[in-house]
Amino acid sequence: MGTLAVGVATLGYAVGIERRRWQLRTAELPVLAPGTRPFTVLHISDLHMLPGHRAKQRWVAALGELQPDLVVNTGDNLSHRTAVPSVLRALGPLLDRPGLFVFGSNDYYAPKPKNPARYLMPRGKKKRIHGTQLPWRDLRAAFVEHGWTDLTHVRRTVDIGGRAVFAAGVDDPHLHRDRYSDIAGPADTTATVRLGVTHSPEPRVLDTFATDGYDLVLAGHTHGGQLRIPGYGALVTNCELDRTRARGASRWGAHMWLHVSAGLGTSPYAPARFACPPEASLLTLVPRGSGATGPRKPAPRTAAKPVR
Repeated sequence: MGTLAVGVATLGYAVGIERRRWQLRTAELPVLAPGTRPFTVLHISDLHMLPGHRAKQRWVAALGELQPDLVVNTGDNLSHRTAVPSVLRALGPLLDRPGLFVFGSNDYYAPKPKNPARYLMPRGKKKRIHGTQLPWRDLRAAFVEHGWTDLTHVRRTVDIGGRAVFAAGVDDPHLHRDRYSDIAGPADTTATVRLGVTHSPEPRVLDTFATDGYDLVLAGHTHGGQLRIPGYGALVTNCELDRTRARGASRWGAHMWLHVSAGLGTSPYAPARFACPPEASLLTLVPRGSGATGPRKPAPRTAAKPVR
């Protein structure tokens, strides 16, 4: 009876409390040339928005008070065919900032019920299940109309306050839609920073970004593991990335950094998080060798403003 009570209490916390305990995580990443003025990147991922997610929409909209220099959205914005207005309501204040984006599987297809045990199976034995198609073209058109840059299989140089940001992205590797050959080649060495953007942080994609000289790759998809064991970490990443990199910043090779967002949502059919609160990330890019502190403790869930 005691074990059952603990299990029920844990499930209640994971479903009823933690999945709504949104946090702002901060980090300093030393990826700029010496002497370069730092700038901030707000990393948003995995909203998995439903029309009824009003509290989440208000929390994300409040992130506009941070006034980041650049917003990067790494996909999985939708969970319902009528959720595009809800996503735009949440991101509204941020759409006035310079932005980059790619899409993930749950921008293209609605989620479907799945056996949770399938996430523990070897990847090669998993049958891919797609839901109904979602209105990703409408979402893309709205993002582009507001000035955000779609990085799907393109390379672009974006001016951020007089600094050249060279960026490239791929379509979702989780769906095997990535075509890195479309953007292959050395990154622009004259740019202030070179950013790679992908939804799923598949090592095969990360290796090619590193080979081409990118400084930082931003990704989502993993939900940070979604269910983590204190002292052990994520059980799975739902991709080929090792579980120790399921969320946060880490080095990838000798030069490149990787940042994986734990995301702000869950599938409506698996609405639980444990030891892995939903999050957005404010990354401060600083010069190499500047004594950057790396990842920091998340800020309080309702206090976006004091981070400035």
